[in-house]
This record gives sequence, C-alpha cells and structure tokens, in this order.
Amino acid sequence: MENMLNSRVVFLDWLRFIACFMVILVHCIEPFYLGGPEGTYIASWGDAFWVTVLDSALRSAVPLFVLASSYLLFPLKTDTVTFFKRRMVRVLVPFLIWSLLYACVPMIGSGGEIDVVGNLKTLSVNLMMHSGHLWFVYMLLGVYLLMPLLSPWIEKVSQKEERAFLIFWSFTTLIPLIRPIAQSVTGAPDLWGECPWNEFGTFYYVSGFIGYLVLGHYIRKYVAELSWKKTLAYALPFWIVGYAVTAGGFWYLTPIEDGFPISAPYQTAVDMETTWRFCTIGVVWQTLAYFLVVRKINASGRVYERLVLPVSKLSYGIYLMHMFVLVPVFAWVKSWGVATPMVMLVSAAFTYVICMVIARLIAFIPKSRYIVG
Repeated sequence: MENMLNSRVVFLDWLRFIACFMVILVHCIEPFYLGGPEGTYIASWGDAFWVTVLDSALRSAVPLFVLASSYLLFPLKTDTVTFFKRRMVRVLVPFLIWSLLYACVPMIGSGGEIDVVGNLKTLSVNLMMHSGHLWFVYMLLGVYLLMPLLSPWIEKVSQKEERAFLIFWSFTTLIPLIRPIAQSVTGAPDLWGECPWNEFGTFYYVSGFIGYLVLGHYIRKYVAELSWKKTLAYALPFWIVGYAVTAGGFWYLTPIEDGFPISAPYQTAVDMETTWRFCTIGVVWQTLAYFLVVRKINASGRVYERLVLPVSKLSYGIYLMHMFVLVPVFAWVKSWGVATPMVMLVSAAFTYVICMVIARLIAFIPKSRYIVG
C-alpha cells in the first residue's frame, strides 16, 4: 500500500473525488430549469435562485478533470502507440459499452418505451440526448488525439511563449460574451472571419479545452508550491470574480421578467448558460481557484486510503453510469416534498454513494477496467 501511495499524486485524487460529486450535483440541478413541453421550465423564483446560486459554483467540474489529465499525462511520457493503447482500454472501451447500455436499457423512472433502433442510429453519428453527459468523453478523446502532436511543442517552448499562448486563449474565453455584441452590430454572431461558409475564425485554433491542457502543464512546471496564505490570496479573488460572472450572467439571461412558471424553448436554457460554458472567462477563473486550493490538499490518511483513493480510481466509471442511478433517485427524493436545495443536494449525495458501491462491486469482476476504466 505504501509503495502504491508513493506513486500517487494525492491532491489529484482529492480533485477527482470532489469534481465527480460536482458533476453529479450539476445533473441534479438541471431538472429545475430544463424540462417541460418546450425544453426550458422553471417553476418558481426560488428554483431560479437556487439554480443560479449552486450551479454557478459547479461549472468548473469538467475543466478540473481536463487539468488533472494534463497534469499527469502532458507531455507524453511514453511513445504514441502505448499512449493510445492505454487510453483505448481506460477511456474508449468503457465509453462504448456504456453508450450502448444507454441506447438499449430504459432508465428506471424515466417513463415511456425506449427506441433502441433510433438510439443506435443516433449513436452511430453522435451522442443521445438522454445520455448527454457523455459529450465530455467525445471532447476528451479529441484532446487525447492532439496530445502526441502538442507534446514536442510544449517541451520546446519557453515559459514566456507558453504564457503568450495562454494569453491568447484567455482572450478566446471572452468570445461567447462578445458574440451578442456582434449580433447587435451586424445582425449575425460571426466574428473574425466566421461566416456561413467558414466556421473556423481567427481564434478557433487557440480556443477550447486545449487551453486547459496547456494551463495544467504551466501550473505543474512553473507555478511553485504556495503557502496557504498566498494560495488563498490568489484563489479567492479569482473565484469571487469568476462566480460573479457565471452567476450574474445566468441570472441576467433568465427571463424572470415574464413571471413564473417560465416555459420556453430549449434554446432559452442554452442562452441562459452562456456564462456557464466551460471555456468562458468566469468558469476559467473559478477552475484556476479550485485547482490552486485543492493542490494544497496532501492528506493521505485513512479517509484518503479507504474512500478518496478508491473513488478516484473509479471516478470515470462513476461518471459513465451515474445517470442510470440519478434519474430514479432524483424522482424519489423529489417526492418527499422537501425544499429545492435539499432535493438537489440529497439526490446528488445518494446518487454518488450508490454509484461508488456499484463501481466498487464491478471492480471485482475480471477485466473490469473495460467497464469502469
């Protein structure tokens, strides 16, 4: 056990443990603004308030997983073939298995029959709406495809050059906020070379989750370990400003002036989430704040060994399966008639614990890595 612990980056296990719960909590909040006959539905002012307050603090969960991958894997420490073989076993195969399960197995409590043939047709070209959380894996596989190409570059560039890239990338995190301005000026949201026949604008090539990949490497290589005082001195302003952007933007874009309940097309919820997008400035600043704080956690005692470490190892499997558990658990907890924030938090906690147990049991099966990663 001691040798195994010595090979672990302890704070990354804590990071996965925390981020995994954040993801599940996000999905326990979604039913309070997504749903209804048109796609967007908010029953009351209280629901809108709690969605804004809680979910705005959780959007860093996915970027934190990308930072963890970058911190461990980037630049590559093996040859490309070995890297892809390992990713195939740990990421791609479990993803394919669970995608097929979501296509073929009805969720308890979801109601209605499942269209297996239609789901498989959709799955052949894209993700399915009822397993929408798997979008993350598509993105992650794309990041993995670029790692071998970017590894030689990241090893050769200087700190100044790497920082210059991050500055360009930081600017791209403002683009979702700039698009409405372009819409009002020109009548279209296109920017810097984008047009109906070209979606690849000037900053397309330095945008997206690749920025988190470079940021993770930059922190590991150039950001020294800080004291708790200095960590909080940096992290708190980043988090406060970032939260103000994410929460303020979501509340501003929620059509509360129309009164409650709010029932609107699905696109309304998409627009409301503009400042929640994973590569927008508010989420980036919150992600950096969380990462700096969790980086200080090095506790490796009994709680870590018995709970955090096993869950960290199985976090990918928990992520893949959790919607099967969340749907019936959420419906059950909501039937209690408790307050909105209690439904969100309690259903997330139950879902997390149940998924932990299921993933742990699956781990005893031979070749379980093909199922839970």
